[in-house]
Amino acid sequence: MLGAALFTALLSQLSIAVPGSPVPITGQTLAVMLTAAALGPMRGMLGQVAYVLMGAVGLPFYSRGASGFEHVLGATGGFLVGFIPAAFLVGLAARRGLDRSAWKALPLFVAGQLVIFAIGVPWLAFVARLEVATALQKGFLPFVPGALVKAAIAAMLMTLCWRLGRSRRA
Repeated sequence: MLGAALFTALLSQLSIAVPGSPVPITGQTLAVMLTAAALGPMRGMLGQVAYVLMGAVGLPFYSRGASGFEHVLGATGGFLVGFIPAAFLVGLAARRGLDRSAWKALPLFVAGQLVIFAIGVPWLAFVARLEVATALQKGFLPFVPGALVKAAIAAMLMTLCWRLGRSRRA
């Protein structure tokens, strides 16, 4: 679980600012999908709980080394909180074998990221006092291409891991 938190913290440092949005593009969601699929629902979820808590108490785990409860309670906090149920759901689906082939894993990892958006965008709208359309423009639309790319990377990596694991047993 600590490894999941540390991996998410590491990939959070891959950060690109989005003009006009308080939400950056990061590698965090890639880490969430991969660790959840690898660890399963409970350990994957607890890894993300650890990530959010360690950043909240002051470790420089969030994008660009940020930390503190104000980030969890701020405009981007919903995305951080969204990692927790997304990890549980992706881990649950992976336990049922939906991460074994790229064609099954891709929609799984897209769905996991949609869970994060489903929590993050309304949170952004509420905290930043934005209308829903504006929150979608600032917290969802610019991130769709990256989310699809990260889902594809995660699907390919998990499929490769399963193939390597089978070839070692053979």
